[in-house]
Parts: sequence; C-alpha cells; structure tokens
Amino acid sequence: MTEAPGLRMFVDGKWVDALNGRTFPDFNPWDDGVVVTVAAGDADDAVEAVDAAARAFPAWSESTPAQRQRVFLTAADLMQRRAGEIRDLLAVETGCGASFAGVQVEFAATLFRQAAALAYAPVGDALASDLPGTHALARRRPVGVVGSITPWNAAVSLSARALAVPIAVGNCVVLKPSEESPWSGGLLFAEILAEAGLPPGVLNVVPHAPGEAGGIADVLVGDPRVRRLNFTGSTVTGRRLAENAGRHLKPLLLQLSGFNPLLVLADADVPAAARSAAYGSFVHQGQVCMCSRRIFVEEQVADAFTEEFVARAERLPVGDPREPGVEIGPLINEWALRLIERRVQEAVDRGATVLAGGRAQGPCYPATVLTDVPADCELALEETFGPVAIVERVPDADAAVERANDSPWALSTGVITGDEGRGLRLARRLTAGMVHVNDSPVNDQPHMPFGGSLDSGWGRFGTGPGRDDFTEVQLVTSRATPRDPFAR
Repeated sequence: MTEAPGLRMFVDGKWVDALNGRTFPDFNPWDDGVVVTVAAGDADDAVEAVDAAARAFPAWSESTPAQRQRVFLTAADLMQRRAGEIRDLLAVETGCGASFAGVQVEFAATLFRQAAALAYAPVGDALASDLPGTHALARRRPVGVVGSITPWNAAVSLSARALAVPIAVGNCVVLKPSEESPWSGGLLFAEILAEAGLPPGVLNVVPHAPGEAGGIADVLVGDPRVRRLNFTGSTVTGRRLAENAGRHLKPLLLQLSGFNPLLVLADADVPAAARSAAYGSFVHQGQVCMCSRRIFVEEQVADAFTEEFVARAERLPVGDPREPGVEIGPLINEWALRLIERRVQEAVDRGATVLAGGRAQGPCYPATVLTDVPADCELALEETFGPVAIVERVPDADAAVERANDSPWALSTGVITGDEGRGLRLARRLTAGMVHVNDSPVNDQPHMPFGGSLDSGWGRFGTGPGRDDFTEVQLVTSRATPRDPFAR
C-alpha cells in the first residue's frame, strides 16, 4: 500500500498538512497496530476545503459530459487495477474480510461506470404551456458545493456513493470520512480521482482525529456555500445534523440506522433461508446497516430453520481478516465489542438463550444467535452493530409482518418464501424503504434507490434517484416577442 498520500489531507488538488499541524494514528482493529498517521483536520481546514470547492464549481459545473465521463471511467479502471491493495487496506483499517472487501471494490467500480453514463443523462423536460407562443423548460442543474459525511463500516462503497453522483452531475464535494477509516473511506478516493484527471478543488477530503468531527460538520452545515449535505451513520447523529441543517434551511440526505427484520415463511426452502439469514446477519461481522437483526420464523419450520441457522453460524471462521476464509473479523474498536458483550449478557440475565456464539474471542465476537429475548432488553430495542441475531417464532405470516413493522426503523427487510407472488403481496404491507423477496436484507446495487424511512432517514442514494437530491430544478420560459400580460 502507498503510504505518503495517506499521511496528509487533500485540499484544492494538493496533499497538505492540517493547518493546526496535528496528526492522529489510524489503528488496525485486529492487533491495535498503527496503519498510518493521518493529518488531523478541524474547522479551519474545512473552511479551506469549502473555499477550494466553491472556486472550482463554476468551471466544473460547465465541464462537458465527455470530461466527466473520462474521469469516472478511468477511476473505475483504477479501482479494479488496485483491487488487491484496497482489499488489504480494508482489512487492516476496518477489519473487513476479503469477501466483503471484494464486494465493496466491485460496487465502487460499477458505481463509477454508472456515474460516467450519468454525465449524459437528460437534464430537463420541455413543458406544455397554456400561453400561446411560450416555450417552457424545467432543467436540472448542479447546486454547488456538497458536504458528504461518511462512516467506516463499508468505507469504500459508502464513500464512493457519497461523492460519485454529486460530482458526476457537476457539483464539487467536501468529504469528511470517519476517523476509523480516513484512508479507505476518504484519502484513497482523492488519490484515485486525482490520477483519473479530476480537476483541483472538485473533491476535497478533510480527515479528523477521534472525537473531533463536530467542528468540521458545523462548517458543512453552517456555510451557505455548501448547498447540500449527505450523511450515512447513526440515527442519533443524523437527528442532530437534521436539526442543525433545518435552522439553515439546508437539504440533507440521511441514511441512518436499521433494525432490520427477515421473515421466514412456512413454505420456505429451509437451507436456502438459513443461508440468507447467515449472510444477512453476519456479513462483515454484522457491521452493515442492512444486516438482519430480528428473524421471524413461522412455527411450522422454526425448529428446522433454527437448527440449520445455528449450524451455519457456528461454522463461520473467526480471526484475522487478512487470513483466507475468515468471515468474522474484529469489531471496529473495543467500545463496540464491550457494548455487544453488555447487551448480550443483559438479555441472558433476563432469560434469553444463546444458541451459538455469545462470548468474545480476542477483538472478535463470533456469530451469535439468541432466542427468547425479552422485548424490553436493549438488544431487542436498539440496533446492535455486530454479529448478533435474534430468532423469534411467530404463528403465521400476518404476525411476522406485524412484528416486523413494530419498530421505529424502516430500512431493509427480507422475505423468504416458496411463493414469490405471496412475498410480493407481503412486501406491500411492510414498512421499509427496501424489501427483498427471497434474498437477505443486505442487498444493494449502485443504480437502485437506497434508503429508508421513519428513523432510518430520508432521501435515496443511487445513480437514478440520487441525481434529484444533488440537483435543483430551474424553470425557464421564453418567447420570440414580449407578452402583453394585460391582454385578455
């Protein structure tokens, strides 16, 4: 892995130190070693980044579709050329195993190719007018500077998603990556897009030390030149950002927490359901917002499903994510590990049964399955970002839907059934931004509308719907000669 650019932030096309001169260590969650030392930016650096983006916007907003397309096609090729290096980086920086790391790299490369096509998408509509001689156009145009705040848990795919569409439609971006993934979730993209030919100032990356995100976020929210924000992260933080942005009347795209259900119906293929449940619950050690936390199983197949699901959970290899075949790597940090331990122990103390896992192994927490979890335990009430799934028996599909909808979150849901039509009918009754019939809730493609409702956020990412969030409509009417408004 190249180290030099990772040491500094990226502003106005240049690698620069933080204005305060400070740095912070970026730790490996497996062995607590230092991956790289990174510039520790703050509000002053964020202002510099916004300045650079605002200067770059007039030229980039008028750039040709061909220029934007070349940048993203080249970036996609670079992502794939560096795939092995990026997988290694994700392993040491975020504890991500090779399988999910490969998914992230492929997602980002595909997204960049779709963003390249987005440069040639129609930018408006010709409208009918009741005024004779009046021609009317509703055209979409870039808004200006976009502030993007991204998480660590799927650092490559989620940061690519936060910047690709805004830039492809003519905006400039200031990206604030998580302190847990400043390289794979931020500075990596500065390297790749600069090499791909992106002009200076179009993408700026401001990393920060742990606990110091607030000053940068305040700049992105409060600076009037930042016209849009997008945030992926917890509901608690998203709510604070939304309240602050509301005071500035600033539109905000939020993709927040998910407490996602998986419904296994009596007519399901049980081994297939267990495979979907194991992937959907434990991929990247459960640190994905779409992971299934609650599995509702119809009584008729509950014993068979639970036996198969537990067996699969127990077979998932735990350890160093750099080792081939490891599926469960370390939690992102010790705080996350201790939170899971505490919540599982609380559930057990109050009567829950651990069917698999349930005890930390070094920095890792193995795939864990519980049943009989009291409804008022933290584990049953709050998103627990780790490899823990709750199995609950239900008498029928109606009860499964009712239990699935009994949540303040509404991100992603899976339905496993032998009757696809029945699954589609149930999807209409489920309160979720995304429903996947005969698939796990962990399911995304770059061009599809991604997002939830209720406490899971609002707005949609994706190269289709995302364009609307990062552009604004301007109505333009014209006539060959002035109209007499007094004429009747």
